[in-house]
Amino acid sequence: MTIRFRGRDVHRGRGRANASVGGARGGGGLHGLPDTNRGRGGTLTSFRGGDRGSSRGLATRGSLLRGRGRAGIFMHGQPADIDPRIANNSDKALVAAFNPAGLASDPDSHLRPDFGTEGREIKLRTNFFPMQLAPDPQGQNLKLYAYHVHITPAIGTLRRVKRRIYDLAERTITWAQAGMTGKVVHDNDARLFSSFLLPQPLTIRVPYYDEGERGPARQGDRVYTLMIVFVQEIDTGQLASYLAGQMQYRNYNASPVIAALTLILTHLPTKTGVVVNRNRYFSPQIAQPFRLGGGIEAWNGIYASVKATYKQLMLNAEVYIAPFYTPGNMVFAMTAFRDVSLATTMGRFFQGVRAETTHLGYRKVVICRGVASHTARDSFNAPEYGLITVEEYFRRKYNIQLQHPDLQLINVGGQTENYQPAELFDIVPGQPSRKRLADQQVIVMSSVGCQPPNVQGETTVTQIRHQFGLDVIWPELESFGITISPDMAVIPGRILSKPGITYASSVAPSVNDQAAWNLVGVKFAVGAQLDNWAVLVIKDNVRVEFAGASDRDLHEVVSAFRHMCNASGMHVTADPTYATAQLPRRDSEAFDPIRQEAIKTIKDTLLSIKPKPTLIFVMLANEDKAIYEGVKHLCDVRLDVATVCVQSGKIRRRNPHYLANVVLKVNTKLGGINHRLDADGGKWLHGELTMVVGIDTSHPSPGSAVGCPSIAAVVASIDNDFTQYPAILEIQNSRIEMITNLRDMMVDRLKLFQKKNNGKLPERILIYRSGISQSHFNHLREVERPLIIEAFKAVSSGTPYRPRFTIVVCSKSRHVRFYPTEQEDATRNGNPLPGTVVDRGITAIYDFDFFLQSHGSGTQGIPRPTHYYVIHDEIRYSADKIQGITNALSYMYAGATQAISVASPVYYANAACQRGRCYLRKLLYGNVGEGGTTTSGTQTGSENATEMDVMQEARRLWGWGVAGAGLKETMFYL
Repeated sequence: MTIRFRGRDVHRGRGRANASVGGARGGGGLHGLPDTNRGRGGTLTSFRGGDRGSSRGLATRGSLLRGRGRAGIFMHGQPADIDPRIANNSDKALVAAFNPAGLASDPDSHLRPDFGTEGREIKLRTNFFPMQLAPDPQGQNLKLYAYHVHITPAIGTLRRVKRRIYDLAERTITWAQAGMTGKVVHDNDARLFSSFLLPQPLTIRVPYYDEGERGPARQGDRVYTLMIVFVQEIDTGQLASYLAGQMQYRNYNASPVIAALTLILTHLPTKTGVVVNRNRYFSPQIAQPFRLGGGIEAWNGIYASVKATYKQLMLNAEVYIAPFYTPGNMVFAMTAFRDVSLATTMGRFFQGVRAETTHLGYRKVVICRGVASHTARDSFNAPEYGLITVEEYFRRKYNIQLQHPDLQLINVGGQTENYQPAELFDIVPGQPSRKRLADQQVIVMSSVGCQPPNVQGETTVTQIRHQFGLDVIWPELESFGITISPDMAVIPGRILSKPGITYASSVAPSVNDQAAWNLVGVKFAVGAQLDNWAVLVIKDNVRVEFAGASDRDLHEVVSAFRHMCNASGMHVTADPTYATAQLPRRDSEAFDPIRQEAIKTIKDTLLSIKPKPTLIFVMLANEDKAIYEGVKHLCDVRLDVATVCVQSGKIRRRNPHYLANVVLKVNTKLGGINHRLDADGGKWLHGELTMVVGIDTSHPSPGSAVGCPSIAAVVASIDNDFTQYPAILEIQNSRIEMITNLRDMMVDRLKLFQKKNNGKLPERILIYRSGISQSHFNHLREVERPLIIEAFKAVSSGTPYRPRFTIVVCSKSRHVRFYPTEQEDATRNGNPLPGTVVDRGITAIYDFDFFLQSHGSGTQGIPRPTHYYVIHDEIRYSADKIQGITNALSYMYAGATQAISVASPVYYANAACQRGRCYLRKLLYGNVGEGGTTTSGTQTGSENATEMDVMQEARRLWGWGVAGAGLKETMFYL
């Protein structure tokens, strides 16, 4: 039965359900924003168990840690022998052979010049599992046979239907007669691999029916045909030569073989579980899901990918957590949605969700297209009853008394609307959610994954054994002759020395085993002066906010801040000007996720402050992202004034650590220098006039307006201490990896360097590039590298300017983990010590790369190393030099008194990109209305808007960027 509401057919019944409101309700959180000081409070680590009907309630910290076990060394006390293929140093001999040919010294070759030797040598386990390819029965190299599968009639991108077709095809007599059972693998689409030659031609006829149905409805109804066509034979012999490092195979494209082997290895988890975003496999039978609330639960799965390393194929596997829709009745899901502040509407949240019903007398699976404003108490015209409420219709037609008639109906129609009561449908299990999560959900899901290293290691091994069938005989793996070791590889590593850092008067603080230190008894290397500043109190009708400019507590906080500034070496010579912005009540504003009226109030208040301040100290009332990002947009782009934002509820405690963290940023924003590298710590940076550059891009997140632009950022040092990195930001077409205007952005940075260094340009430039994948390295060489060289020509005057430059690509290695084998090489909780570097065993065979974990670990979880890849090197760095420089730069982040996880220029570039996202908040987060319309009425998210419209709106919001003289030469983004 189809129920449609449209035009005059709709009549109001006895009441109307309240409209659901998406977006933030009561705060979100400024988590991860570089300018917000969050304190050191504990976070939730898991969820309380309970029946599946409720999503309310998050567990407390104490109740969730029980049963997790103490942190410690993974596999402590068990033998740890370095992999024999590198224990004999044959990899070192291979790299040494590169140099006589003159290849390693060629900047375009990007060959590894050598391996690092500095630091204390250690052994590490890593989440790479060695693989073996057995020869065929004749003793020849393993051969794979590739086929292309044509499915007719064509069904587009319906993955669920394709998977069902293959499931039915594997049950056919034709499949068995061809000998394919247990001897072929496929991707449920067009690719199929066999361990032997299949008969040709090969066609399989599949009568289709859905799960839950007893069989095809009628003979000949919905029949699909699979035509399996031979493509090529893949010989793994060339792969073996490539892995061995033979130079004639250096340019061999291993991707097709790697892709085939990955498909073979992941065939079992693909068939028995759920695949999310490729290479991530989930099975609820292995690990109990965690409740996140709001109709979402977290599944524990595994990431798996085949990697090529020296003389060895490896399966890189890492525990992975992803959000799924909580199965159960739609009523519970809709109720749970309302209990959590989600950055979307209910209609968008449930859009695309599959649900099943049996009220028609058989099982039927439908797709939710949205949520209506109508309820079962509304009336419609039914052919057999005339004008009737939905509630009465189901009572008379199906003898069903609805229990939730005031709940909104769901649309399960196809081309036309078909509204049905939600309580008649159950959400089908195993559906990943790709909707934006609420802040509290992100925090909890992240903390669920923060297992101690010994627990994380055991979980990874357990997932590998179960997901990949290592505990049983798996026919497909056996047929292809592939085996996987159940144990992690053991590789060599080194622990680099901590670089020396100094403050004023060459005072060197004590750096602990977590690569952290404190400011007690030290002053900034160069203290900035603050003599014209203002304090803005934002009132948003919350309990913890300050009462206003005359609040006694506020003045005591400001006094404590001034004292901390002066004690740290700054010079605060004047009292601030105070101002108060009383924001309109939330219930008086229309649904407005970007809070435009509130930002207008703040703007009017700031414009009333005379004279214009150098810095505004903003007392945020709460964690409302819309206010924080709106303030940054307003002050950076419109008013050209520096800001530092704090939360009233936290700073009023006057915690010295919190205040010191604020002062670190204020001193840097105003041009001061917090700390320096001493002569030894910066030994490889000094000697020649050097500029260090950080480059990053940020792309629109899910839920953004279609065509929302990407953001590019370039930061570059302007002083010989490598502490000040002003930034230039630009927007460009959406999701373009390369920076299209890099030439002009580099010209801008070079001219600023020249201005700050008495007219001199740098003699060498070290560039850290983030935000691109390995598959784009060649594109970077072909596109961005020439733009950099063009920038050199553009700043030449008279004598051609051509400095030597090196490009290092860096990325957080999300799926790589290191586990120390001895306590002396680990922190107290069993994690690697800061400065742990790895360039052998799991690195590239020919190219110049390394992994570095420069930072300390927290109380939970395992730190992720950063993967650095030298793709162009005119400066001729040795492994020790580039690793030492990168480690030293990780200690030079001005916003903390500890080493960070990446070289500081990369962090700065990322922080600048995040600041740029504040300027586009309307497009990134604001278009949450059902029709895709922002609060200003601009159709940015619906099919009515073109990408050109969105870009035009983005340029209006962006303006000239941070173009004001007061900010563009400072680290305003910190």
